[in-house]
Amino acid sequence: MTRLKLGVSVEKLRLAEPFRIAGRTFDSANAIVVTLDDGAFVGRGEATGVYYLGDDLTNMLAQLGQAHDAIEAGPSRAELRSILPAGGARNAVDAAMWELESKRTGRPVWALAGLEQPRPLRTTFTVGADDPEKMAKAAAAYTQARSIKVKLTGQLDLDIARVGAIRTARPDVWIGVDANQGFTIGDLDALANAMVDAGVSLIEQPLARGREADLDGYRSPIPLAADESALTLGDVAGLQGRFDVFNIKLDKCGGLTEALMIAAAARDAGLGVMVGCMVCSSLGAAPGFVAGQLCDLVDLDGPLFLARDRSPGVIYRDGTVWCDETVWGARAPATA
Repeated sequence: MTRLKLGVSVEKLRLAEPFRIAGRTFDSANAIVVTLDDGAFVGRGEATGVYYLGDDLTNMLAQLGQAHDAIEAGPSRAELRSILPAGGARNAVDAAMWELESKRTGRPVWALAGLEQPRPLRTTFTVGADDPEKMAKAAAAYTQARSIKVKLTGQLDLDIARVGAIRTARPDVWIGVDANQGFTIGDLDALANAMVDAGVSLIEQPLARGREADLDGYRSPIPLAADESALTLGDVAGLQGRFDVFNIKLDKCGGLTEALMIAAAARDAGLGVMVGCMVCSSLGAAPGFVAGQLCDLVDLDGPLFLARDRSPGVIYRDGTVWCDETVWGARAPATA
């Protein structure tokens, strides 16, 4: 193992406008940026943690402090999974390890992961919860979008009106809704039936984490995606028969290494696979783009909400997201 130098800095990612979901409004997020320096190359990773798990800036910095010597000893990515728990700190270190190896070998991260040449990914563009008219206007402003995700708040009648207004404004797009744990099982039939009428294709996390058993025997007319109920590889088995899709987020599971494992395990369990992100810059979204090559659904619009992203950054064009090695990783050497 090569001895590494661990660097940790803190950055505030400010949103261009406040963003509202069920139970919370965001105007910024604290991100950690990890660097791993072997004396010749530097790998980088970013994370903002998982707010609803208490995985905040203080927690991430504490974990990195406790694991400092073990990380600088130069472990493998597999070994890192036992050094740090799943969460933002491990995600940032894992990403830095991938990029460091990419630069050392001159091979792009996707090649190191055993994937084929990446392709642009169709991504959702998210509309935060607001008055129905304002949300419809926001959806209409996403002129390039082919897929839109709508944030709900658990106010059934208002949420139905919100989705209806967006569908009227954008009759052409795929729509998914994200309830962020805002409903109970008693609401679900009414919500699902209204979403069928509005041509909605996915309902994400309708119930609170811990209430997964409430879905036993429930048959939704629209596929259900697990987000807060789907944190790590260990959650895959408990979703079978309850959800249809596992939403992978690297801050939840602890990085691209585990994300790739989840994608394979979810497929084996008969689940669809989705990749999403927390508030992040392009550096945080880049490993998710690699994982997204294995996914059915992609929700990697986090950098769009920032007042200022990193440069170079991911590219949004014609409803897709594209990320190359100018953002993260190393380019493959040119061949004659």
